[in-house]
Amino acid sequence: MSITPNTIQNLIIHQLHKEPNGPARVALSAAEMPINSAAQRLVDHLCQLYGTRNGKGFGKFEEDEHEYPMPALVRRYLDDANFLSFSQQLLAHLQVRAEQEPEANGGYVLIARVQNAAMDFVFVALVSEVIGTAVNGEMQVEDSIHLDMDHLRVAGRIDLGVWQAGGERYVSFLRGRGDVAAYFKLFLGCNDMVTPLKETQKLVKGLEQFIEQQALSAQDRDEVYQRAHSLLDEMGNDQGEVNLADVASQIFPDAPQALQDVLQHEDLGLMDGFVPDRRAIKPLMRFKAAAPEWKLEFDRASLRSGAVIYDKHTDTLVLSNIPDKLKKALLEQ
Repeated sequence: MSITPNTIQNLIIHQLHKEPNGPARVALSAAEMPINSAAQRLVDHLCQLYGTRNGKGFGKFEEDEHEYPMPALVRRYLDDANFLSFSQQLLAHLQVRAEQEPEANGGYVLIARVQNAAMDFVFVALVSEVIGTAVNGEMQVEDSIHLDMDHLRVAGRIDLGVWQAGGERYVSFLRGRGDVAAYFKLFLGCNDMVTPLKETQKLVKGLEQFIEQQALSAQDRDEVYQRAHSLLDEMGNDQGEVNLADVASQIFPDAPQALQDVLQHEDLGLMDGFVPDRRAIKPLMRFKAAAPEWKLEFDRASLRSGAVIYDKHTDTLVLSNIPDKLKKALLEQ
């Protein structure tokens, strides 16, 4: 997956001290971090990791700004451009939400204002620390504490451009495990929106994009579509929720990670946790189209059987095995 170059406008790291079932307190930085090569690598790595993680929720701010102050805080920051004050207010609010969740853990809280070709956003990530091993100047092995960036569990992002334009999906966050991540959703003030029909349509679109990228034979392509349709139809009937990793492994077992990468690409904006809408999976098995003077629907398999033939040179469809009733009506005309 290609990495979109990021321009860091502001960056700061505070600390949230919190043990499970314990109180929360904060340690605030006195100033923003300088934007040097180390800071750039850190932000780039976290943004890339966040972008490739599935299980994200998407939505917009809650309307009650008294209970959910995030939009008011962001609005004030955009007005006065005081990033240090903004970050400190965020930490005070995060402390309150962490106090409300007994199982919440502390860590370093990275807050950044980042711009790239795709968006202008505020990024917040809670990163824990781990003990590694290093060799010092005397060539002795010693413990080294560093950020555990590869196990990002709590993070969120606010797309400022979409929010200011009146869009509907400008906040995203990692869903994580149950209530442990729920407090961070409350911190962001995100009313996550799961629309099964739209999410299923995006899933079908992502699958079609993936199959276009693969050098599959016509038969293999039909088999993938058939597996996908059968799986999603069964899940829709049984009210089973989509997990992108599981879906990818069942639809394309030869290379599930390749399919998962496409399905969880940020451009698609697909989330886990929805029950497939069976109305939206019909395109996996059937073509449906309409023009001012006709409507048409047929199975993909009919292209293989020869019941439907498309001539790209004359841009025409030839239909075979016409039913007697239709044949009679056509002859009468």
